[in-house]
Amino acid sequence: MTTLFQIRSFSRCLKLNERYLTPTVYALSTAPQRSAIGVVRITGPAVIDIFKQLTKSSNLPKHRVATVRKLYDLSSTNELGKSTLLDESLILYFQSPKSYTGEDILELHLHGGIAVINKVLETLSKLHKPEAPVRLAEPGEFSKRAFQNRRFDLTEVEGINDLIHAETETQRISALSSMKGNTYLLFNEWRDRILKNIALLTTVIDFGEDHDIDEVNTLFDNVESDVKNLMLEVKDYLKKVDRSQVLLDGIKIALIGPPNAGKSSLLNILAQDDKAIVSNIAGTTRDSMEVPLDIGGFKVVVGDTAGIRISNDVIESEGIKRARKKSLQADINLLILPADMTEIDDVFISHTQGLLKENQKKVVVLINKCDLLTDATQRSNIINHFSSIFNIPKEDFHFISCLESIGVESLVSTLSSLFKELTFTDKEDPVNVSKRVKEILLQDVIFGFEEFQKFKSMDDIVMACEGLKSSVDGIGKVTGETIGVEEILGVVFSKFCIGK
Repeated sequence: MTTLFQIRSFSRCLKLNERYLTPTVYALSTAPQRSAIGVVRITGPAVIDIFKQLTKSSNLPKHRVATVRKLYDLSSTNELGKSTLLDESLILYFQSPKSYTGEDILELHLHGGIAVINKVLETLSKLHKPEAPVRLAEPGEFSKRAFQNRRFDLTEVEGINDLIHAETETQRISALSSMKGNTYLLFNEWRDRILKNIALLTTVIDFGEDHDIDEVNTLFDNVESDVKNLMLEVKDYLKKVDRSQVLLDGIKIALIGPPNAGKSSLLNILAQDDKAIVSNIAGTTRDSMEVPLDIGGFKVVVGDTAGIRISNDVIESEGIKRARKKSLQADINLLILPADMTEIDDVFISHTQGLLKENQKKVVVLINKCDLLTDATQRSNIINHFSSIFNIPKEDFHFISCLESIGVESLVSTLSSLFKELTFTDKEDPVNVSKRVKEILLQDVIFGFEEFQKFKSMDDIVMACEGLKSSVDGIGKVTGETIGVEEILGVVFSKFCIGK
């Protein structure tokens, strides 16, 4: 007969095994280079033991209280026979479960010398014991443990990763939406609505003989109406994701124009660097080059291209061919024309008109060398002249001088407004989810809705319900949650009084 003492002893053994079988991991959380500080994070069951060994202290650290402590390597001694001093650092302790990972976490804010950091990491590796494993963390392991300990769902974890890799302001805003849990809240709302519909169908499947045909048809129709609304919401969400994708990839801008118009000069001004060779010799740019930039908080990829004209030069002709291809692929084309231009190549005119008419590309005209224009009449005449040739609205013309840096700030402001229109960020915050999430929404959630509609048209309630289960399982894959029969039954019994 098993005694209460034996049960309690077995329970304590399980807890001890769980504690020591789970490895404690550590990693350098700041860049591996010389800096003012270097932060080493440690998480796992052996954090307190590691703290005591590093600090030679028997006092427990206080939760979320920063203290300055000397760190020692107990496995080595100096010439006086004392433990080797590693560093004097700021220490932060976060007690489970109120930490990033849900486990005990220790942060060592070291002096940022490479030798200091390496020595501390080496010391931590020597604290490993078979009964209390300590090892270097794997990529993403801190966030993985946070998910496993239900500190975050998968969309929040992916948002954290996106925030770390955010290069521009719009990417930061997009990542924050997922990291703050907004994505999870939306998906969880969809999940609850699908569950309620499954519960309704379950009542019909299990208790259909208690209802007449009209009641069953009405219930089935109500579920269909809600599923149609859900499908529209998910599809609209995916459209927002596609529009926001350009924020991650970068808005593509092509600098097009005749030779010697100032395309390379403008690129250098926008990049604030000599990225392209500038010369007064026509045809200097032979190949297309792309430069990623941050303009107005947006990631932009600016492409400098060869001047488009008739050419018998084989290399220049290939460059012109690539320039035309780049302009067709661009989200926005900046057409640069010099103010002192007297003739325009027919090939260039034809290509630009094709961008507007056939390909519906946005074209902004920049009249360069505006410092050569002495009065407003000249500017007006030039706009009228080029507007009639290219059939471009006069409001899309801007004057700049690459030589004098005139009109550049106004151009950046104009481009920022165009970027907002292009990505719809003038109306709403950007939406960003991973490729994994998009595929699940399409292949599981939307597919499940379509399966429901297919079997609804065949009056097959059982298979229609299975379609919705595919959708709700898809939502579970996105957030990292699972769905079980118990949860469906919980909804059924609490909402629809099946037991009466």
